[in-house]
Amino acid sequence: MSLSVLVASDSFKGSASSRTIAELVERGVRRVDPDARVFCLPIADGGEGTIDALLAARSGRLRHLEVRGPLGVPVDARYALLDDGCAVLEAAEAIGIGLSDRSPASALAASSFGLGQLLLDALDQDARRVLVGLGGSATSDGGAGLAKALGARLLDRYGMPVEEGLAGLVRVESLDVSGLDPRLGEVDMELLLDVTNPLVGSAGAVRVFGPQKGLDPRELDRYDGWMSGWGELLHRVCSRDVAAVEGAGAAGGLGACLMALADARPGRGIELVLDAVGIDQALAGVDLVITGEGRMDAQSACGKAPVGVARRAKAQGKPVVAVVGSCSDELEAAYAQGVDLVVPCVHEPCSLEDCMRGVERSVPFAAESAVRAFLLGRSAV
Repeated sequence: MSLSVLVASDSFKGSASSRTIAELVERGVRRVDPDARVFCLPIADGGEGTIDALLAARSGRLRHLEVRGPLGVPVDARYALLDDGCAVLEAAEAIGIGLSDRSPASALAASSFGLGQLLLDALDQDARRVLVGLGGSATSDGGAGLAKALGARLLDRYGMPVEEGLAGLVRVESLDVSGLDPRLGEVDMELLLDVTNPLVGSAGAVRVFGPQKGLDPRELDRYDGWMSGWGELLHRVCSRDVAAVEGAGAAGGLGACLMALADARPGRGIELVLDAVGIDQALAGVDLVITGEGRMDAQSACGKAPVGVARRAKAQGKPVVAVVGSCSDELEAAYAQGVDLVVPCVHEPCSLEDCMRGVERSVPFAAESAVRAFLLGRSAV
């Protein structure tokens, strides 16, 4: 009897989209069982691919806009306008980490202004609800650039505007929100989070995510102090103490800024997407679930796509294999939340660039291994 397999993988960031990964996994499944019934669901957890996943599940249209990238270079960014009046934005579209060279200087200068431009355009299109995916950003500015785009003024002790980026936070003495777009108070906004980090501290935006964006690891304590001062200023001006809220540290502190300025609600991006694509219905009747992401590590258990899929699958008693680009040795939390087996695509020494370019060969190979492992386990029962 042929296998029935559900493939619901996130994208491999910087390498292949969710849909492409699903097609490559299907290719590997059919090497073992050519007659397998394979169902592919593009998914995302609030990072890149969220727009495409929700558009595939719900009717709407794409809107393109030229905005400022994280380093000031114009970029063509997209967002979705769904037919029900909901706008879906991705931070990665306007201020994605792929738009930065990740040097220390760029990491200090990176600004979230472009995401604010997308948000303003969504308001101009009369969006009644806004979903903001905060995964994959290049910024660590606490949302200061976004605040500026929305009409706020960040001033130094002399009443002069400060420079953009994390570097500007050290000089911010006051925040003038008198010019803030009033429509922010009228729209229903939800943040699609793939992390639960607070704004500051050992698990905060700068210390956890700063190095991967290019910040000098030796200066993280100092930068965290700048971010702490920004969080206190948001609290004083907006009367919302959000620094310790789960997800406040998402996208370099963008979560905290949107919670403070727009009363945005934090939400699990993967849960919203899984509901939208009908994951629970798709799970019924399948023998095996294959999920995945570019890299699985300890952070994967804190809101990333594979663990979200695994939890839903385990509620229906389905086995789950994660096909991943690479993985760390910290997988206990992922296993505890429903992942049964992790199969990395890397099986021989190679550079990161070669690994990312080689998905057309490595993903089907890993998927084939996943299916063979599943069949071996089933035959032993």
